Amino acid sequence: VGSFCLSEPASGSDAFALQTRAVKDGNDWVINGSKMWITNSYEAEIFLIFANVDPSKGYKGITCFVATKDMGVQIAKKEQKLGIRASSTCTLSFDDLRIPEENIIGGLGKGYKVAIEILNEGRIGIAAQMLGLAQGAFDKAVPYTYERKQFGQPVGTFQGMAHQIAEAAIQIEAARLLTYNAARLKEEGHIFTKEAAMAKYYASVVAQKVSGSAIEWAGGVGFTRETGIEKFWRDSKIGAIYEGTSNIQLNTIAKFIQKEYSST
Repeated sequence: VGSFCLSEPASGSDAFALQTRAVKDGNDWVINGSKMWITNSYEAEIFLIFANVDPSKGYKGITCFVATKDMGVQIAKKEQKLGIRASSTCTLSFDDLRIPEENIIGGLGKGYKVAIEILNEGRIGIAAQMLGLAQGAFDKAVPYTYERKQFGQPVGTFQGMAHQIAEAAIQIEAARLLTYNAARLKEEGHIFTKEAAMAKYYASVVAQKVSGSAIEWAGGVGFTRETGIEKFWRDSKIGAIYEGTSNIQLNTIAKFIQKEYSST
């Protein structure tokens, strides 16, 4: 298992404001600093660590290093989270972590390019994750609405709920097509940054909306842990936060639109 170590206490959405430093010492680089919100880091044995080798160059000093846990990567804290609890999220500390120069990925000062490429591709993966959550909540709750009867008929056949279910199905399918389109562009070697942002943003919105509605469709039992429907909602909340927040996705999309339509 590997971990992508970019975020820090003072650099979340502004990822390239990171403070972790790497200093040359002979044929090695010595890293000092910390990272936060690092996915799967409790179980990971391999870490991609982003550190700045020359802060005077800004983001052009950021370099990506490969480290293994036995080199001295320290797990400082394991977070207790609302959702995705099967995946660990930890704070990491680096105290004079020594890494050989051959463990640099992409070249000195090229870490920002490595990070951007990983994040852009990762957004398609998060979109697929959120799509699966939405579909899972839908598949779990909808059959119940046709089994549960009130006023002599299944609650799912009442027009108000039937329309909610229909709208949710449309939203899931729209998220699916956005996700598949971004994946297709990536696979064919085309530029896909805007489409990945669109897919990630919309699938996250749909996952939260559909999983929340699914709880309501199941009524009181949906609010308990008996059916597992509430877990879909808890897990969906992360979609608007990691791999770039929803506002960051909207900023990315807006920049592409401005570039396409603006004459200045």
